[in-house]
Amino acid sequence: MRKVIAAINMTLDGYCDHDAIIPDEEIHRHYADLIRSADVMLYGRITYQLMEYWRDVVENPTGNIAIDEFAHIMDKTPKIVFSHTLKSLDWESARLATQTPEHEVAALMQQQVGNLLVGSRSLIIQLMKLGLVNEFQLCIHPVIAGSGLPLFENLNDRITLKLTKTKTFSSGAVVMYYAP
Repeated sequence: MRKVIAAINMTLDGYCDHDAIIPDEEIHRHYADLIRSADVMLYGRITYQLMEYWRDVVENPTGNIAIDEFAHIMDKTPKIVFSHTLKSLDWESARLATQTPEHEVAALMQQQVGNLLVGSRSLIIQLMKLGLVNEFQLCIHPVIAGSGLPLFENLNDRITLKLTKTKTFSSGAVVMYYAP
């Protein structure tokens, strides 16, 4: 059965801060595998624009096999972007959502294909409020940022999660897999 998987990197103190976290090769390989297992990635505008970085890596490889492979997988995987401000996208594998997150996800869930991967903080929160996230994969990095954007902001209802497994990286980062 198709799942909506919320996967995100965060600091030990709960912030989603791309500047505070520096993923290593092992973590890039992990996310490359995760993206391979998904048929579609869902992003909000801000995260999508951050991910456009990988297009440059495809054109100008770094020489690091894990990072360059991640860039190619990111480049090829279909992406749906939710934005009120973007009018068009020029990344071949991306398209703007034509419906609300609730309706877009419902339509995608009707298709009998792979998983939906949500990698945007704002979109994760929206889909959580709608009860549409089937699995959380929170990669906690051993960094205390002290400030930033908290992942679980503006949630008023208590949500209980069940830890289903963990994966520890040599860097000390840990992915915690949760089911609602």
